[in-house]
Amino acid sequence: MEQNHIYMVPLRLILGNQEFREQVDISAEQFYKKMLNEPKVGSSQPPIGEFIELYESLKERYDDIIAVHCSSGLSGTLNTSIQAAEIAEADVIAIDSKFGAFPVREMIQSGVQWHQDGCSAEEIAERIRKMREMTKFYLIPFSLQRLHAGGRMSGTKLVFSQLLKIHLLLRFDDGKVIVDEKIRTYKKARQRMLDYLSNDIASTSKICIMHAGNLEEALSVQRELGELYPEVPSEIMTFIPVAGIYAGEGTIALSWILKS
Repeated sequence: MEQNHIYMVPLRLILGNQEFREQVDISAEQFYKKMLNEPKVGSSQPPIGEFIELYESLKERYDDIIAVHCSSGLSGTLNTSIQAAEIAEADVIAIDSKFGAFPVREMIQSGVQWHQDGCSAEEIAERIRKMREMTKFYLIPFSLQRLHAGGRMSGTKLVFSQLLKIHLLLRFDDGKVIVDEKIRTYKKARQRMLDYLSNDIASTSKICIMHAGNLEEALSVQRELGELYPEVPSEIMTFIPVAGIYAGEGTIALSWILKS
């Protein structure tokens, strides 16, 4: 990544009494396998010292620094990054992506391309912020138990949903994950998610199917999309663990970016 001037400060993932640096000590795939047999899972933001150290190093080599962070609605990392930049006396443009996973990667890769095209740091930052408005992100959590354990659902709602066999269709809304709809079967929830995509398909440039240890279902969704919309490229990506912790292993998500 550094050859493209990209640097990462990894989030921390917690399994039982062990702590891992995301994508450094453990991959997303490995995390979901371990998560199956571990009731105690969680995440935490990186120590502020890691940001300070990185920013002190980068300010000596670059005139401008853009930091794209996962949604502040999922993690407090954005605020930690801003505090670290002040301590390091580094000029950092910190951006709340308001998403996670695929959209964040697309923002960063687009930023690299815009830099190569000669855009200024402010221009790149503004374009990334505009990308937030052009991005859709829906997910169907596999485990309501995980949502409850993570404080995203009350015990009463959990029991009620389990009795009625309700599936939740969630979506990112201004950086927070909210309930879009409560649906009786997974099949109907999946179709509803695809219906939302169908409404946008004429102006969609790219689609990503994400999964939390559920590759088989992700491939099934990709095959269906390929038959319905062969002209629109799609890819499969493993869901970021920091979100998968709360949605549960098996979760399926769909995100797409509209043409500017």
